[in-house]
Amino acid sequence: MKGERVKRPYVMAVVLGTALSVSAAPGQEAVQTPQATVQAIADMSRYCATCWRNARLPMDSWGDCTQEVFRRLLERVPAQAWDQALHGQGEEHREFLRAIDTVKKRVQRARKLSPAVEDVADRRDPQHRWLREAREVVDQAAAELLSPRQQRILQMSFEGWSVQDMSQELRIPVERISDEKYKAIRKLRTYLLG
Repeated sequence: MKGERVKRPYVMAVVLGTALSVSAAPGQEAVQTPQATVQAIADMSRYCATCWRNARLPMDSWGDCTQEVFRRLLERVPAQAWDQALHGQGEEHREFLRAIDTVKKRVQRARKLSPAVEDVADRRDPQHRWLREAREVVDQAAAELLSPRQQRILQMSFEGWSVQDMSQELRIPVERISDEKYKAIRKLRTYLLG
């Protein structure tokens, strides 16, 4: 897939170069691309980029989209008439706009059919999700209301530490651990339950 992406611009450049230069019979010189056609290609490329930006297409797809427009034009409009594609109301102009519209809609449809990873629903157990969200609310409230020691005691309690183990770890008497834990829970309960 990556190799295909790398080759694409080169293939399109070869196709455009071949289409825009008229090959002569052996012994004759090839006809050069008129300056008007070269300028038309540059102008149409800028016009396409503006269209892709306004359509909010991903920036990394703009080059491929523009190439697809040129490919479609090669099939339907002679290269000598490309300078009329931007300036005028003739068939060349309509084909140019049709090509842009077709490519734009194809890319937009592809984006709708393959949603981004962020848009995928979380299919994990709803109970786990509820617990995680509740824990986040409690953590935020604890950061606002509790002293660092009370936060640490609650954290250790959530992790399964016994009161005796917390007492030894924090070098605080067991009674003080129980008291701090009780006060912290009461503050949180009052704050969260209103």
